[in-house]
Amino acid sequence: MGRGSKIEQAGMQQASGEKTPRTERGRRTLRKLLDAAASEFGEKGFHEASISGITRRAGVALGTFYTYFDSKDAIFRGLVKDMSDAVKQAAGEAVREPMSALEVERQALAAFLRFASEHKEVYRIIDEAEFVDPASYRAHYENTAARILERLKAGADKGELRSDLHEAQAWAIMGMNVFLGLRYAIWGSGDCDADEIARQANLLIGEGLSKN
Repeated sequence: MGRGSKIEQAGMQQASGEKTPRTERGRRTLRKLLDAAASEFGEKGFHEASISGITRRAGVALGTFYTYFDSKDAIFRGLVKDMSDAVKQAAGEAVREPMSALEVERQALAAFLRFASEHKEVYRIIDEAEFVDPASYRAHYENTAARILERLKAGADKGELRSDLHEAQAWAIMGMNVFLGLRYAIWGSGDCDADEIARQANLLIGEGLSKN
């Protein structure tokens, strides 16, 4: 399954030490392996997926796999990091200055919804990480919440948001975004109106639900 530009441009540092590719050819091969792993894990799940299935999808020799990863667990960890970086990049590219704090959140959510619509496997893979590699799972959400909190604090510094912001508000926004993606990008009929969904969510952030 082909991968979109957001994933193609994401960080390529999943292999560590001497396994980090030093050449453009090596980086392309690593990209092929990660893309193939996304398809393999996304379709079969971690336990049914295999290294041979990944290399067949990537069109590389089985021995090539071990140039970059030590095991199926290792490439899964690398893939979770890769997808987390791609989500971060998709949201980051949607944010342009000058933009109000609420507009930043609206655009970031819309970008995430579009990304999830194009890469539905991201939900299965991240969810499986809770059991396969809990540290990667936790890091994904902690880093995402930290980015949201940083954006909110930037809005507060500009006088656009309340000054008594709490970490819990960033986690609440992240939780809303995750489940909106599940409902509309994953369970939807394929015609996810990312901009309208993000607009509705933005009304909740900006105005709340109280009548007055």
